[in-house]
Amino acid sequence: MFLEDVKIIENIQIADNYYLMRVEGDKIPEHSKPGQFFMLQCQDRSRVLRRPISLHNVDGNILEFYYESLGKGTEEFTKLPIGETINIQGPLGNGYDTDLEGKNIVVIGGGMGMAPIKYLIKNLKDNNKVTFIGGGRNAGAVKIIEKFNFENIKIEVATDDGSVGIKGNTVDLLMKILKDQNIDIIYTCGPHPMMEAVAKVAQENNIRCQISLEERMACGIKACVGCSILTKKGMKKVCYDGPVFESTDIVDLDVIDPNGGCK
Repeated sequence: MFLEDVKIIENIQIADNYYLMRVEGDKIPEHSKPGQFFMLQCQDRSRVLRRPISLHNVDGNILEFYYESLGKGTEEFTKLPIGETINIQGPLGNGYDTDLEGKNIVVIGGGMGMAPIKYLIKNLKDNNKVTFIGGGRNAGAVKIIEKFNFENIKIEVATDDGSVGIKGNTVDLLMKILKDQNIDIIYTCGPHPMMEAVAKVAQENNIRCQISLEERMACGIKACVGCSILTKKGMKKVCYDGPVFESTDIVDLDVIDPNGGCK
């Protein structure tokens, strides 16, 4: 884990309240893994707590953060200009298991759950067969995938209103794929109902599934108990033991924040 002042080289609105920030770092990028997150410091120091933001991608010494403007802290981030510096803490947490070869994989991202998916796919696609399923409420919720590298990746997209891809949801597409293929592992990040449904389908079909949870975080370093959840292995902290967990380790998937997904 590092603390570093990084320079903002891009900070753009993707759609609605969705933004993409790219920063230039030093030591941090080489230690970062898909599924980890960073704590970003607000410039307004009256906001004492840092904001946890998922790592979207790493490209050389460039880190990308895909985030949603929901409160005063993230709203502040949207106004930061190119050339400004921001202090970031990380990488934090337990990421996805990407040490795989020759596997048939499905990666599912829903809404803001797209945040860790770009870097995850980047780490999986060279040595595995990967199918990506993306979903959201409308075209704006999935617009970020236009910036993904889908070379040699099969893509399926669903939106609630049918504005992009099929009119439906990611679980519909997953069930369709499972009828035609044997899948070795499923990775998912997104809203609570979606992840719960994906995890149940995986368990019913005896498929390994990794899910990325969201809980409200104050410290990000296991110092408090704000993000504690119950698992089959006892109480765990999402910021330290997660945010990525094996779906079978979660006692009750309803412990996921019903307003959550991935930051």
